[in-house]
This record gives sequence, C-alpha cells and structure tokens, in this order.
Amino acid sequence: MQLYNKLSAKERAILIDEAGTDRLTLSFYKYAHIGNTEIFRNYLFIGWNELDVLGRIYVAKEGINGQLSVPAPNFEAFKTHLDSISFLKDVRLNIAREQDSKSFLKLKVKIRHKIVADGLNDDTFDVTNKGTHVNASQFNELIEDPNTVLVDMRNHYESEIGHFEGAITPDVDTFRDSLDIIEQDLKDHKEDKNLVMYCTGGIRCEKASAYYKHKGFKNVFQLEGGIIEYARQIEEQKLENKFLGKNFVFDHRRSERISDDVIANCHQCGKPCDHHVNCANEACHLLFIQCDECASKMENCCSTECMEVNRLPYEEQKMLRRGKKNSNKIFKKGRSEALKYKK
Repeated sequence: MQLYNKLSAKERAILIDEAGTDRLTLSFYKYAHIGNTEIFRNYLFIGWNELDVLGRIYVAKEGINGQLSVPAPNFEAFKTHLDSISFLKDVRLNIAREQDSKSFLKLKVKIRHKIVADGLNDDTFDVTNKGTHVNASQFNELIEDPNTVLVDMRNHYESEIGHFEGAITPDVDTFRDSLDIIEQDLKDHKEDKNLVMYCTGGIRCEKASAYYKHKGFKNVFQLEGGIIEYARQIEEQKLENKFLGKNFVFDHRRSERISDDVIANCHQCGKPCDHHVNCANEACHLLFIQCDECASKMENCCSTECMEVNRLPYEEQKMLRRGKKNSNKIFKKGRSEALKYKK
C-alpha cells in the first residue's frame, strides 16, 4: 500500500512533460468534524494517488484545506471521489484562472492541528456563527457604501502585489497576527460600520468572521470563494473589476493576474514589478520581488552574499548548510535587510 511519494519533484516534472496532458489547478476547503484524521488522510492519499492527483492538503479534526493539480481527463473521477465523502459532496471547487501543469509536483496529505494556523481557541466562541457570504456583485455594492470598512485578511507579501481598491492591508507576516490588530484598529466601529473581509479562497474569512462576531462586530460580511471566485464571476458576468494587480497563490505559479495594474516594486531596484521569486541560494530561499534585470544581475539571488554562496560547487554549499537550521528570512517573506526597496 503506497502512502508516500516514490518520485522526486524533478522526476515527476519529466513525467508530466512526457504525458502531454493538461492539468487543472484547483483548491477547496471545508470545516467539518473528522473523527480519525489518520484514516481519512490515508484514504485520500490512496484514492488520489491512483488518479495522479498532486498537491498540498491539510487534514485536521476541524476539516480539510486542499490545493491540488488534477489531470483534466481525471477530473470527473476526482469529483466523484469527493462526492462520495458525505461532507465534501458538492463542495465548491475554486478553479485557477491561469493553469500550469506543474503547479504541484508531489502529493502531500498532511495531518495538522488546524487547517489554517489562526492561533485561536475555538472552544471560546461559536465557529459556526459566521458572517454573511456575498458574491462578486454584492461585494462590489458593499464596498461602494461609505459605511463599509474593507479588510484584506491576507499577509503583507500577498496584498503587496494585489488587493481591492480602498482595502485595509495589515502589515503582518501571518494570519494570526492580523486578527487582534484589525479588532483594535476598528474597535470604535463595531456597530456603525459594515466589516467586509476577503482572502485568497475564502478559508481565512470563515474563521475570522465568526471570531469578529464573537468580539461584538454587528455587520460582518465575507467574499464567498475569495479572490479566486470573484475573478471568475466578474469575467463571466461582465462586472466591474475592483481588484488591482495579482492574486498571490500557494503553488509553483505564485500568482494569478487579475488586472493589468502593477502595484508593487522590485525589492532590489525599485522598478514597477510584481513577480515573486525565491532566492537561488538554498540556504536562504527568501521569497521576494525581483525584476528580470535584477535577476540577471544578481543571478537570481537576493543579495551579493547569497550570490557568492550560490557560485560555490553544490557539494560545498551542502557542507555549509550541514547542521544549520533555515534562516528566519525564509519565513519573513521579503523582510530581509538586504532588500533596499522592500515594503
């Protein structure tokens, strides 16, 4: 019984090229009570591995959160498999606007304490008492209302390359950091303003809306399906697009363009740019924004120090990394002091 990946990412990429089959990148989530997470995890891995599904899926007692890549010919079989699970029947699937057959190169189904790291004690409030879900048309109307406060529930590196017009974009590194900051900043408007939230696919707003209602906010709304679903609806229904720039996504694509606006800058030279990369030095691997000119000049690295390390023979680089933990810069997402034009 196979419960792990037998192929490396490089080997999988070669097989994808050889297959020549289009793949669909999609995501979904569902809060539900899962009694035995290990059995459920194994069941998913076995079933999806047979369908050549790749992706990153988190399973917890509170539910499931998945980002996946499915071969287009296997999509109906994948959907049938999902529908066979009672609490996932007809679950909304957010289909990516920009497809890439190599968005994921491994199947990882992991057991977690929570499907989103929110730092909340769910026993202290009713997580089912969520905010009102609104579609793209309703969302556009709401954010035109002067009594609305629009809040981006994502992290700084996500909102830096794209966000809705007029949104509050907390300068935070993690979702859990934003919760208390937003409550404090809006404490005087719990009853007289509409609190409207959005995130990538909707999952962070599910928990946040219930939390803010528990904290006394009276009029709480959330964008159903997040930015991904919003982009689909405005295109299908010919609605006005209120989103500027790109939507950050958590796969190898890193982003999807929603509008032609470029609202960010290269972290190294300051030129308009919204292209995220990871530093080529494996000991750093910092996520940052880099234009083509700087990528060439800096050899895809975030600093001269990393560039010098990356020029060393691979075995020598491995020796330098041996016994050392990853630098905190990896998790700061563009916070490195080496970046002159970071946000």
